[in-house]
Amino acid sequence: MDIEDTLLMMPGPVPVAPRILRAMSKPMINHRGAKFSEIYDDCIDILRDIFKTNNDLFVLSGSGTAAMEAAIGCTIDKDDTVIAIENGKFGERFKDIAGRYGKVAPLEFEWGTSIDLGLVEEKLAEGAKAITMVHNETSAGIQNPAEKVGKLAREYGALFIMDGVTSIGGDTVKVDDWGVDIAVVGSQKCIGAPPGLSMLSVSERAFDAMEKDNLPYYLDLKAYKKSADKSSTQTPYTPAIPLFYGLQEALHVVREEGIDARITRHSTGAAAIRAASAAMGIAMFPDLNEDSKYSNTVSAMKSPEGLDSNDLKKDLLAAGIVIAGGQGRLSGKIFRIGSMGNITSRDILQTIQQLELAFKKRGLVHDVGPGVEAAAKILNIL
Repeated sequence: MDIEDTLLMMPGPVPVAPRILRAMSKPMINHRGAKFSEIYDDCIDILRDIFKTNNDLFVLSGSGTAAMEAAIGCTIDKDDTVIAIENGKFGERFKDIAGRYGKVAPLEFEWGTSIDLGLVEEKLAEGAKAITMVHNETSAGIQNPAEKVGKLAREYGALFIMDGVTSIGGDTVKVDDWGVDIAVVGSQKCIGAPPGLSMLSVSERAFDAMEKDNLPYYLDLKAYKKSADKSSTQTPYTPAIPLFYGLQEALHVVREEGIDARITRHSTGAAAIRAASAAMGIAMFPDLNEDSKYSNTVSAMKSPEGLDSNDLKKDLLAAGIVIAGGQGRLSGKIFRIGSMGNITSRDILQTIQQLELAFKKRGLVHDVGPGVEAAAKILNIL
């Protein structure tokens, strides 16, 4: 099947609108000139509303992992303790990055299970310079209580470093109100741009914590601030200009839709997928408590008994739809469907229909249609 006929329904990268692809084909410009400065400032202006912050904002030519490493590498020294909350693959990644720079106090929960805020507070009471957490743990389809963790971090004087890679731009995130000192997002997720850029907000408290001799070179956030504060905004090193073209156009799409409307569309799409799953007898994967929620940008479901989710991925791919399986220890056990970026109701219904057909072919459901009907009702199509 031609790649242009394939529908990406995975938790990033997401389909990129033609107008964004066209924007990326514009001629190169001087990245030290006024035109690039205008593009950068325009992006920051829109991102400020998406992040809900008055903190400094920067765009890095590097993926979300680069921004995660910048956050840790600029604030954490070898004798500093970092509490790393883990209940999925990306919490594990934050833990691993922190271990490269400082001392890690891991707070590990089974992937897909809710975190225990009581244990979080106990760890913070022992003392730490920072605490890391993934707001929306894509690998498990669970949303963690960022606001409550941010409040605890402030009470105990720790920096709160948050991975918002798959929530910012698609779910409610209030960086300033939640006390997030550094929040990061990737371009290829809810914002709907191509991969390769990351954005992060940095508080004054975080900058005050960057008193260390061995700051990263390429990911030095103090260098980004120095360049951004010039009369003509720059990046300290050569930016990926075509990706900035794409990001600016993607952010214009977000602004035209309205961030509140965009959040509603994401949450409605996820609710439709959950309704379809229930109608098909498929169990959701996350184990929730009163402090956690299902993700509003990716839905993780348990693979039916006897079915390897990697085989299900192949079934959907044969129909021209790309979904995701489980990562690491969850490989073969769960499958995940994204509802982020510029995914439409039609995309969701098409995916549910093909999922039902795949299950029917394997004798796992008796009827084709209940899932689509349940999703259509949530999407207000029926």
